[in-house]
Amino acid sequence: MATTSTEPLAGWRVLICRPQPEGDRLATRLSDQGATTRCLPLLERRSVPDSPERRTLIQELDRYQHVFAVSPGAARAFVNVADDWWPQWPVQLHWYGVGKGTADVLRTAGLPVTTPDAGHTSEALLALDALQELDGDRILIAKGRGGRGLLSHALTERGGRVDEMVLYERVPIRHDDKTVRDSLVGFDPQAVVVLSVETLNNLVSLGKNTDAALWQRTLLVPAARVAEKAREAGFQTVVTPDSVDHDGIARCLRGLQNNDPTTE
Repeated sequence: MATTSTEPLAGWRVLICRPQPEGDRLATRLSDQGATTRCLPLLERRSVPDSPERRTLIQELDRYQHVFAVSPGAARAFVNVADDWWPQWPVQLHWYGVGKGTADVLRTAGLPVTTPDAGHTSEALLALDALQELDGDRILIAKGRGGRGLLSHALTERGGRVDEMVLYERVPIRHDDKTVRDSLVGFDPQAVVVLSVETLNNLVSLGKNTDAALWQRTLLVPAARVAEKAREAGFQTVVTPDSVDHDGIARCLRGLQNNDPTTE
């Protein structure tokens, strides 16, 4: 007699294109719910060299009123660098993380993080009442090289004095054709997790001449702006979770199973 698995994601194949170690952590969570997963990281974070300018920003941490981390990788890198200078964190700082995963990294370091009640994007963070009128407040943003620049621009317009601490750069990983073919054609994922525009661009670059079914694959992306880029590239089915933490991604995949995904 055939048996039916009670695991909520049983039978689903999910390709995860997140950088490591986030990719493996997400794979573990989805596997625990029955999904078959494979990781194909498409970006690598590389630390940027230390500099006198960065050391000055860290040494003057207690002169800031607000500190932002834009991603889990930025939060981890900031904590690792700043911990050498600040065995006890300055008490007057207001801490913010873009997304639950970023906030969780800061909380693990013992920091009291402010997050919006809903939403996981920079836009949601910028909607907080405390960030509407900054009146000369000093603001530090921990980030990777490049990126959107939305936080810096918006906070400056609201009267903040913004400094950026660049901690790493994102470098595309150029997998060989066999690795890409095995991950797409061979594994044949029912959903592909792509959580940045840079990751999307590398997926298209590597997969467009390798996977004839690429444009029919369902992409799970973090926000409407990435969904728009994916559709412009030619993807037909693009979904966004209500949160890009592990639970939010799992909920979105369960919605796909039930033909009721969150879409943008």
